[in-house]
Parts: sequence; C-alpha cells; structure tokens
Amino acid sequence: MSSEPQQKKTVGIVLYPGFEVLDVFGPVEIWSYVPDFQITFIAQNAGPVKSTNGAVVMADHGFTDAPALDILMVPGGFGTIPELENPAMINYIRDAHAGSEFTTSVCSGSALLARAGVLNGLKATSNKRFFSLAANVTDKVDWVVEARWVEDGKVFTSSGVSAGTDMALALIARLHGVQAARDIAGGVEYEWHEDANDDPFAKDADWKKP
Repeated sequence: MSSEPQQKKTVGIVLYPGFEVLDVFGPVEIWSYVPDFQITFIAQNAGPVKSTNGAVVMADHGFTDAPALDILMVPGGFGTIPELENPAMINYIRDAHAGSEFTTSVCSGSALLARAGVLNGLKATSNKRFFSLAANVTDKVDWVVEARWVEDGKVFTSSGVSAGTDMALALIARLHGVQAARDIAGGVEYEWHEDANDDPFAKDADWKKP
C-alpha cells in the first residue's frame, strides 16, 4: 500500500442570503467524516452570510478568489429566487461546474443549476413543494418528480431539505462504496434512504410533467 498521503478533494459549498441551513449542514455533517474531503464555504463576497433561518455562516472565499473545486454543492432556500437573477451567481456556478468532478444541489438549488445551463439534457429533481420554481426555469431538463435524489453523470440533484443528506451519502457511495456511506450514516445515527426512487413526498409536488 502506498505511503503517500491521499490528495484531498476540495468541496465548495455555495452560500447566499436566504439559504436553507439544513440544505447546507446536512451534507456538511456527512461529508466532514470523509478523510479526503476538504470543505470550504464560498459566497459572492467572503464574510458573513445570513440564512433564511437566521443563522449566519462565514464564507471563506468570494467568487473571485475561490479555489478550483472537485465537488460543487448549491443549496436551496427562499433566497434562491433573487439569486436566479444574479449574473455573478449564475456565472460562478457555470464556471465552477465546468471544472468540477461532481456538481450537486439540494432543494431549490437545482433551479440555480438549471439557470446556469448545468442541467441541460440531464435528469434532475428538486423540492417537491416548490418544484415548479426549478421546472419553469427551462424545458431542457428531464425533471423527475418521484425521486429522493437523481444522479446523472457527474451531477447529483436532491429533493427538499433533508433529502440533501441522502444525496450526500449517495455521493460517498459513488466514490468510496456503499458500506462507507452506511458506516457514516450509522455513526451519526441517521437512517439513510438508500433507494433514490423511494420518495414519500412526491405526492406533494406542485408540478407535473407535461
């Protein structure tokens, strides 16, 4: 076995005013247990960013000085709506995705990926109660309502809020195997929904495929 240290993957979590706390910290909690993951927080400008829940998180980097990312994660939240019209955000997502190994989203974060053109020609999902927010961005995406999360190539999109934790574990399973994901889930006493198609909240979707 090689004695060389394992190169860490840079995981960039995008923050913006009005992000949803669990969208961010569900995956962060899970990914923090992966030895080769190094997590950093990125916003349009470095410094404090206030969530829709009131918690304030410090962004380590702004868009202009952010490191190259191996894994990009875009959360959702009520702040998604104004960010859909923020060219700086959309351009950053597009550029970061171009160089990423994986691009991921939680909840309405998929609407931002869609706006950036990241999801064109791919299958994707979003928060069921606000599904139309993402689906109405573009008709170039194969939107999947009945899914806890969706994997298509290097892109992982997940349903609402807590589903991001399931998606985060699925990414670990892709990289390190299912047992590694199960071990981490067990360590934090979380019941991982291992079946991406088992979605009890699909009935609440406010959008249906035409």
